[in-house]
Amino acid sequence: MLLKSVLVSLATVVLLPAHEALPDLAIGSALPMPEQSMKDVVGGEASLKSLVGENGVLVIFSCNTCPFVVGSEGSAGWEGRYPELGTLCAKSGIGFALVNSNAAKRDNGDSYTDMQKHYKEQNYVGHYLLDENNAVADAFGARTTPHVFLFNKSMELVYKGAIDDNVDDAKAVTKHYLKDAIAATVIGKPADPATTKNLGCSIKRVVVPHKD
Repeated sequence: MLLKSVLVSLATVVLLPAHEALPDLAIGSALPMPEQSMKDVVGGEASLKSLVGENGVLVIFSCNTCPFVVGSEGSAGWEGRYPELGTLCAKSGIGFALVNSNAAKRDNGDSYTDMQKHYKEQNYVGHYLLDENNAVADAFGARTTPHVFLFNKSMELVYKGAIDDNVDDAKAVTKHYLKDAIAATVIGKPADPATTKNLGCSIKRVVVPHKD
């Protein structure tokens, strides 16, 4: 059940180490850390800038372990919609990247090897990138899995938030937030809404000390 998943997620947040306040990326903001190279399960490394298509790039912070992504009893989870979204992005001239920033769970289901296996088992398309030490998630201010960020061809943020309005059942969705935002972006119109509430498990961060 979704409520049970929410309670599990909130319980996990309490156990996380302290972290500096995350930024709140505003609509119109430039793509953060575009040159950051990340290991890609399809081979080699990729930066977000390298994945920008003629109409932009979609970045979804995700993982292998969160019930909001993979589903749980009574909930389908959102990852079943990833292959369709990847195909839609390809047809729309938009790059597609899933980013795994669960640095604190690399030894518990979110390792690079786990990512490779999960990618194949769930028939993902596009790119699945390992965000070392959650640096990219921190720059985005990404808070949950999933957390969606859509950028236009000028690498400006045009939509952020949720995929749609029903994590439990894809057939019961009434508001296709992300699909509508993609359609608007392709024709150069603003997304409406441009921001929705992201819902998911907290990203499992590690705290990396700053160098003086």
